[in-house]
Amino acid sequence: MHPIIEGIIQAINLILTGDREVFSIAALSLYVSVVGTLLACTWSIPAAIALALRNFHGKRILKGLFNAFIGIPTVALGLYLYLLLSRAGPLGYFQLLYTPNAIIIGQSALVTPIIVSFATGALESVDPDLRTLARTLGASDRQTYNVVIKEAFWGLVLAILAAFNRAFAELGVAMMLGGNIRGLTRVLTTAISLETARGDIALSIALSFILLGMVMSLSIAINLARKTSQ
Repeated sequence: MHPIIEGIIQAINLILTGDREVFSIAALSLYVSVVGTLLACTWSIPAAIALALRNFHGKRILKGLFNAFIGIPTVALGLYLYLLLSRAGPLGYFQLLYTPNAIIIGQSALVTPIIVSFATGALESVDPDLRTLARTLGASDRQTYNVVIKEAFWGLVLAILAAFNRAFAELGVAMMLGGNIRGLTRVLTTAISLETARGDIALSIALSFILLGMVMSLSIAINLARKTSQ
């Protein structure tokens, strides 16, 4: 039997039998990615609202910076955060390096430009006449913003989804800040890299199936929900 086919069969068996290591790695990946994305949303969504709905000096430059940072190399970001979180760094006192919290911090920083840029685009795509109509009817600034946000809801959801997918499939930051410690900071991407180097193709394929399956399932679910609401 071809090694690849044999690896796929073994991978399916690991998933169907509920292998503890496989699912613990998947659970940690899901946890750090969800928390990291939600953490980034706490400042990214307000920033996007300000960029899209307010006028201020330097707005165009700030939008350009966020767009540029979407493509930041993850190893570079990981290095800078490593220097901040290491014992000799300014945040070394908190002993966050090589913990799940360090990965969460790294992923939240990584996806911030994605959420800000995509959410800003979604909010700016709303018909400006809608804001004018809301103000004409006596709506306050906050009420007007709420109307625009409601109209751009699915655009915001897709921005958050894109950020989650980036975080969930990310390798560089997770490796540099988490250290790929078994049972503590090993996530799907770092585990796939390690097991492939070790020659454990079956485990690598099993983990890749879960990685791809979760990302694709979430994307399909969001698209179906969007079509249903229209």
